[in-house]
Amino acid sequence: MMYVKDLIAPATAKPTVLKQVCSAIWSGLVGTLAAAACVALPFTAQAQPYPNKPITFYVSYAAGATTDITARALARGAETILGVPITVENKGGGGGTVAAGLLVSKKPDGYTVLIGSTSAITTRPALMKVSYKASDIVGVIQYSYFHNGSVVIPADSPWKTFEDFIEAAKKNPGMSYATAGAGGVATTSQQMGVEALKRCKGLDFKHVPTKGGTEANTMLMGKHVNFTSGSGSHNPLVVDGVFRQLVLFQSMRDENFPDVRTLKEIGCDWENPPNSGMLATVRAGTPPDILKKLEDTFMKVAQSPDFRAMLKQNYLPFELKDSKTLNHDMAVETAWYKNYFTKTGDLK
Repeated sequence: MMYVKDLIAPATAKPTVLKQVCSAIWSGLVGTLAAAACVALPFTAQAQPYPNKPITFYVSYAAGATTDITARALARGAETILGVPITVENKGGGGGTVAAGLLVSKKPDGYTVLIGSTSAITTRPALMKVSYKASDIVGVIQYSYFHNGSVVIPADSPWKTFEDFIEAAKKNPGMSYATAGAGGVATTSQQMGVEALKRCKGLDFKHVPTKGGTEANTMLMGKHVNFTSGSGSHNPLVVDGVFRQLVLFQSMRDENFPDVRTLKEIGCDWENPPNSGMLATVRAGTPPDILKKLEDTFMKVAQSPDFRAMLKQNYLPFELKDSKTLNHDMAVETAWYKNYFTKTGDLK
């Protein structure tokens, strides 16, 4: 004789075991009491704590870029804490909007995380045709921010000074430059800095968008563009003597490169935009307990000595924000850009 206790599987039973048990029950081998127990089984089996399967990180930019490097470091640390594998997938394009769109297409269950920039949330939905709204994405943490941009040239360039560069640009209208961002309206601080330089000095440049800083660096090394507006991945190459920086698109000098002047120092009026944060986000609607678990995990990893050392090695600043602070600051950033683009006439 078969008893109910023989059919009730433990909470850890695999789905195939549960199917076999229920199949026997519904085949009429036992009575209604066991059938009622079967109805409860799927709920018992599903009551597993998050996470219980692999997590995917979508990275907004190409492999080898600073966003990618930090995402992989964050994934390594989080795997140890969460106890599940984390797969990192690069989904570059559209200045981070391709990856953001993919995130929003997934379930809000905490198993898909976007590692990218605040600008894909705070600026581009208002200026570009994208497959998501800013409200579709919620910040988990911010751990760094992107370099606001600078004129970066090959070390062997004939332009030894910023003044040499300006003279060449006036003689050769249409010189090309690459950035890690989308084309069209300038929606990154790197491209906005070049636009400010153009207005200030009466120049004309051709923008070449790329899927990430690594691609922009490669184009410059191959002499496919005249310069780049670096977003951070160029810094180690400057230190290694491959590139040189001529001017910074930010209000203060960089402590890592104290001899490089800012736009204001060379006589250009420049309203420094908010630093575009390097952050982890999830789709809106993610359960609060899952969001909290990811936040706590990522905060712990970001504060670890290994992660801090990785940032320093790549000349990236450490700026940590929890979910509440990050989402507040993104709202402030959104308002800043709305005002800026209204004044430039790009936002009607």
